[in-house]
Amino acid sequence: MMGATTQSKPVGNLLREWRVRRRMSQLALACESNISTRHLSFLETGRSQPSRDMVLHLAEQLEIPLRERNVLLTAAGYAPVFQERNLEDPALQSARKAIELVLKGHEPYPAIAIDRHWTLVASNKAIAPMLAGVDSSLLSPPVNVLRLSLHPYGLAPRIANFSQWRAHILERLRRQIDITADAVLLGLFKEISKYPVPKGSLLHKADAKNEYAGIIVPLQLRTEQGVLTFISTTTIFGTPVDVTLSELAIESFFPADAETAEMMRRIVER
Repeated sequence: MMGATTQSKPVGNLLREWRVRRRMSQLALACESNISTRHLSFLETGRSQPSRDMVLHLAEQLEIPLRERNVLLTAAGYAPVFQERNLEDPALQSARKAIELVLKGHEPYPAIAIDRHWTLVASNKAIAPMLAGVDSSLLSPPVNVLRLSLHPYGLAPRIANFSQWRAHILERLRRQIDITADAVLLGLFKEISKYPVPKGSLLHKADAKNEYAGIIVPLQLRTEQGVLTFISTTTIFGTPVDVTLSELAIESFFPADAETAEMMRRIVER
């Protein structure tokens, strides 16, 4: 993770790195932050020391993740502001119940909760039937959802539009790395990029021309009952001030056609 490798850097260096990562000039950031370009330059070069409020203000303008805002504060000599609790912490009981409510309420369709590294945190009972044939090594905690999806011993051989889905997953992960600068995600990207493509998957070039093209990338999964086709949405907590909550997301899969809806209803009932 970025914080583990950059915590010893001066706060000015970290601010400059985040500004460059966000593709903002000093002038642009200074205008957004309502400070002078000269002052920002002094902060980045270490000629001036930012106050605690200034660190948080600049981090807000740069949309820096809460975990990395703590790193900035520590580098500037201040105590971290944002707590990181385990999801089982009593303080997060309401959030945990909200996650369970969303997952349960989405049945008979699949839904999962994941953390910042795509580790499975929770799932509803519609997920289990979809994992038939997956190697047990990929299902041993901690389960990484992207590894499970693209690994040749995972779901990959059963994804009908694998090439299209793989490109979607890698692009989404690449964007997440750009936003967070997370070294663990970068390592995951390098790993899953090297997975072999299942035999026959390169023949599915027509998938990109289906009725969803240009709108959304579906997940088309082969099962004994037929091909299940899903579209997905991502839900996050609004205005979180806890690191754990800020990094949680719920991925909900909706049937893209009537056949999938009916099959999922029958599968979950059994």
